[in-house]
Amino acid sequence: MSVAELARVILGVLGYVGLGVVLRVSGLLRAEDSKPLNTLLIYVALPALVFTTVQPARAEWGLVIMPLLAWAIVIAAVALAWLFSRLLRLEGPTAGAFILVAAFGNTGYIGYPVASALLGDPGLVRAIFYDIFGNTAAIITLGALIASHYGEHDVKVNPLRELVTFPPFIALAFALALRSVPIPEAVGSWLGALGKLVVPMIMISVGLSLKPRAVRAHLGKLGVIVGVKLVAMPLLALGLGALFLHDAASVRILVLEAGVPSMMLTLVFGMKYRLDVDLIASAILVTVIGAVLAIPLMQMLV
Repeated sequence: MSVAELARVILGVLGYVGLGVVLRVSGLLRAEDSKPLNTLLIYVALPALVFTTVQPARAEWGLVIMPLLAWAIVIAAVALAWLFSRLLRLEGPTAGAFILVAAFGNTGYIGYPVASALLGDPGLVRAIFYDIFGNTAAIITLGALIASHYGEHDVKVNPLRELVTFPPFIALAFALALRSVPIPEAVGSWLGALGKLVVPMIMISVGLSLKPRAVRAHLGKLGVIVGVKLVAMPLLALGLGALFLHDAASVRILVLEAGVPSMMLTLVFGMKYRLDVDLIASAILVTVIGAVLAIPLMQMLV
């Protein structure tokens, strides 16, 4: 794929973000309306997509090692972001927010639709393994520890319980357990229809949630975050892919997932642990915009 073709794919997906923004600005929907949309996504559409994609997939080396490489990339990003937070002399809540948005990417909400557009179901199943066993497991465990260390909170979090009760994780477990069981066509079609809701719903939800606030006040920090999240991490993924992966499709998805914009879930962690929410929201917005150029350029290196 050329840079122009990749950019068209990403812009097409991000067009739903623009629709979400228009719906919010016009008053037809409010930012708060993203909450029931996200509930429907997490409990219905995403599990359906995960199950219908993974259940018929054949096991291969790229799927097994993808989560391990995801963890390696996240840990490297946390270490690099922590170093920059020290160099920039960031305070506790700001440092915690800075590390989270630099280290954890939107591997599900943005990674899934772009992976599917790039490589179809083979790309999507790789993205799912990277996201659920790698990035999502990391944000729920390591991310929660970082947020609780730098922020304030009233309720203790059980990372293991958060992971095993995450609906897409449960769907993945069922999909793996039932891989040898034929699924009735009617059931598969019904779940497939639900799964097709994921891409537009995810991106409209992102558009409803994004607000261009406090960007100017955080320009220096945002520049570093963009460098770590959209440049350094996909380059690291490219090197790891060359060492440990045996097929171009897996390397392409590894580089894609390592270089997606900052994770929307970091905003939830920021609110829960009283981190610098303005920095988190600004980072999500800026990295989404930057990804339109960065993702195609990084894909051209594969």
